[in-house]
Amino acid sequence: MTTPLVRAGAVAAPALMFGYGTLRLLDGMDGHYHKGSLLWNAGHVMFFAAIVLLAAMAVAARALLPLRDVTNRLVTDLAVVATVAGSVAFLWVITGDLNPGFPALPDALQTAGPAAFQLGLLALLVQLVRGRRLPAWSPVAVLFAFLLIIVSLDLIPLGGILLFVGLLPLAGVARAANHGPRAA
Repeated sequence: MTTPLVRAGAVAAPALMFGYGTLRLLDGMDGHYHKGSLLWNAGHVMFFAAIVLLAAMAVAARALLPLRDVTNRLVTDLAVVATVAGSVAFLWVITGDLNPGFPALPDALQTAGPAAFQLGLLALLVQLVRGRRLPAWSPVAVLFAFLLIIVSLDLIPLGGILLFVGLLPLAGVARAANHGPRAA
C-alpha cells in the first residue's frame, strides 16, 4: 500500500530538512562551511533522504486522486514526473557535495532540476486541493517554505517547519484513505 510513503514523506521529510538546515547553520557558525566535516556530511545525508522521501511521496500521493478525466490525469502525471526528475537533479548535486570526485551537473540542470522538483510538487499539491484531499492553504505553506529557502539557505530550518505545516494534512489524508472515506 502506498499511503505509508505519503505519511513518511509528509512527516519525516520536513523533519530531515529542518535537521539539515540546523546542521548547516551550526557548520557555518565560524563563517565557513567545512566540506567533508561531520556536520556537513550528516546534514547532506539528511537532505538527500528528505528529497528521496518527497519524491516517493509524490509518486504515492498520485493514488489519492480520482483521475477520471484526461486533463486531470495529464496534469497530475506531469507534476509527478517533474517532481521525480527534479529530485534526480537535486540528488545528483547532493551526491557531488558529499563526494568531490562525483561529476557536476551542468549549471542549467543545477537550476532547472530543483525548480522542476518544486513546481512539480506544488502542482501535485494543487491537484490534491482540487480533488478535495487537502486544504487550500497546504500548497501555499509549501510555496512559502520553498521561497524562504530560495531567499537564503540560512532559512532552511524555518522552511522545514513551513514544509511540515503544509504537508501535515497530507499525512492525515493518507491515514483517512487507509481507513475509509474522508468525512466532509
